[in-house]
Amino acid sequence: MIEIELDGKKVEVTEGSMVMHAADKAGTYIPHFCYHKKLSIAANCRMCLVDVEKAPKPMPACATPVTQGMIVRTKSEKAIKAQQSVMEFLLINHPLDCPICDQGGECQLQDLAVGYGGSSSRYEEEKRVVFHKDVGPLISMEEMSRCIHCTRCVRFGQEVAGVMELGMIHRGEHSEITTILGETVDSELSGNMIDLCPVGALTSKPFRYSARTWELSRRKSVSPHDSTGANLIVQVKNNRVMRVVPLENDDVNECWIADRDRFSYEALNGPERLTQPMLKQGGQWQQVDWQTALEYVANGLKQIKADHGAQSIGTLVSPHSTLEELKLAAMLTRELGSDNIDYRLRNAEFPAFEGVRWLGTSIASLSQLQRAFVIGSNLRKDHPLFALRIREAVRKGAALSVLTSQNLMADPEAWAMTAAQATIAEPGAWVEALAGIAAAIGQTTGAAAPLAPANAPDDVAKAIAASLLGGERKAILLGNAAAHHAQASSLLALANWIGAQTGATVGYLTEAANTVGAQLAGAFPKNGGLDAGRMLSAGSGLQAVLLLNNEPVFDSAAGAAAAEAIGNAQMVVTLSPFKANLEFSDVLLPIAPFTETPGTFVNAEGRAQSFHAVVKPQGETRPAWKVLRVLANLLGLPGFGFESTAEVLATVGDKGAVPADALSNATAAKPLAADGELPAPVVASIYQLDAIVRRAPSLQLTADARGALAQPAARAEEALA
Repeated sequence: MIEIELDGKKVEVTEGSMVMHAADKAGTYIPHFCYHKKLSIAANCRMCLVDVEKAPKPMPACATPVTQGMIVRTKSEKAIKAQQSVMEFLLINHPLDCPICDQGGECQLQDLAVGYGGSSSRYEEEKRVVFHKDVGPLISMEEMSRCIHCTRCVRFGQEVAGVMELGMIHRGEHSEITTILGETVDSELSGNMIDLCPVGALTSKPFRYSARTWELSRRKSVSPHDSTGANLIVQVKNNRVMRVVPLENDDVNECWIADRDRFSYEALNGPERLTQPMLKQGGQWQQVDWQTALEYVANGLKQIKADHGAQSIGTLVSPHSTLEELKLAAMLTRELGSDNIDYRLRNAEFPAFEGVRWLGTSIASLSQLQRAFVIGSNLRKDHPLFALRIREAVRKGAALSVLTSQNLMADPEAWAMTAAQATIAEPGAWVEALAGIAAAIGQTTGAAAPLAPANAPDDVAKAIAASLLGGERKAILLGNAAAHHAQASSLLALANWIGAQTGATVGYLTEAANTVGAQLAGAFPKNGGLDAGRMLSAGSGLQAVLLLNNEPVFDSAAGAAAAEAIGNAQMVVTLSPFKANLEFSDVLLPIAPFTETPGTFVNAEGRAQSFHAVVKPQGETRPAWKVLRVLANLLGLPGFGFESTAEVLATVGDKGAVPADALSNATAAKPLAADGELPAPVVASIYQLDAIVRRAPSLQLTADARGALAQPAARAEEALA
């Protein structure tokens, strides 16, 4: 540790720290623009000039290393004059358009100009003009004349997102930030550049000119999309979600969120919202009141149970639903006498659970890994914030190994990080490839691998084995495609064996916001009930199907065939915030999305995060947990007297906490290879993952959304016609 004197106070910091770090520790604010704690030091803006004793001129606090006994003054006349001079230079070319700037009210330049800017300008020449750029549907670069060249956006792309899409061209007053070749910004994390920009140069295109920051209420929430459980600030005006920005939580999402977390709110206010219960009568959809709709469903379930038995009733739930909704859906199904409930719509194999599938380690520890082995994941697109952490580990020297297929983008450039070793194989050969890696490890450790490969381990398998046998902090991570695989249990068993031999943790990069929660809630068949695969196949025998927050055509491995399979049932009930499943549903019940209901999501590391509604439900929309409770009461089922989500949550664990012994990636000790040709794992596009992102217009205009399935909006219009 090194001790320095900062504004008369003694401060101890680690060797190699900068003066800015010492100021942060001491709680002393030094004005700055280009410095950011998560980015490298550029020292571009010079706004952080401070007075260092014995230094001939003011020094930038962000780029001046501390030395023993250093004396620093941040408020001396010398420091203040230097900072005022820098501010004068920054304002020379800055346009005087604060009243119309979208950044007004949250602009760092505006705030610091009050304290360090002059009351008038000595500059009489013409100000420079930088022409706007069109970089896609998410980021607006209409007013690049405001740019102060802090290069935060450039460094973010290069260091955090892993894709340097923006750069600086020319020199001096001709410098400008651009995509160089006029291309679009396509990173799945690009929206973070908007937060990083200290002025109004980069702004949100969907939010642009829609509200002023001081008009917005700020409320905490949790992302309903991938399994990171990113913490959000949802900004609201007149009971309408206007913008979503990150809430900093270093243990979960740091200060970043993915673009689907940031921009998917557009769907919540879109024309596809379902705000009134609807019944299909004579092939035509009619709006009805809640009492009529729920009595129709209750009477239908009673009649079908009486005519065909309880096993003719099935429930398909979405892992993007809250823990409370999943718990009540499972309770309702089982109280009806059926065990036909499942959340694993995209899976091809449905083994009996021996534990809750989870990450196997903490999210924060991914940044500190020395060895990582990723199996069957389109890492960057499936889990952008996990990829960000593994990318950070790779930049620190971690060795990344990959087992994947070509269509999962094994190209290191596509992953935006360099893989030390990569085995590229078709999904049907993954078990064989993993068995080869296990055999290579067995050759070193002397242990017998659980499954002998058909061929001797190749050089890549030996290299991956050697990598996993080295280092200390290691993790084997199975992705969405591995979870959806027809031999998922074999892959997990081999991964568990490799983990035991190498000392690596083993876990799943779980698919959805509540994949772990769905397991804790028991939203899967336990006593011989039909799994999702059988419920979505022809001849399932189901006469009544409840669909909670999902669209089987888009969300299941069955795809378009699901519509025909489910359509054979006498009654299909869809509980959704949107006009979904119109072609085969008989009843539509409008339920609240995550912004309009309290609930809990359990992320990949088993962290239960509860949240409140941030706006009132639209129209006649009701929280799904209340709908399920009332439906159960109409059916005369016992045990549904819940008055709040907290009471439902308490049924899952003590005070809603995840039981410590529940998280386990255990599986059968002997993996068995499946016979015959295997179906390819379902790989959902980053902007097709759930109903909300599918209906966000700006996200559907991005490069990642091109070539996706027909949009649900088009299908809905066709069904309503």
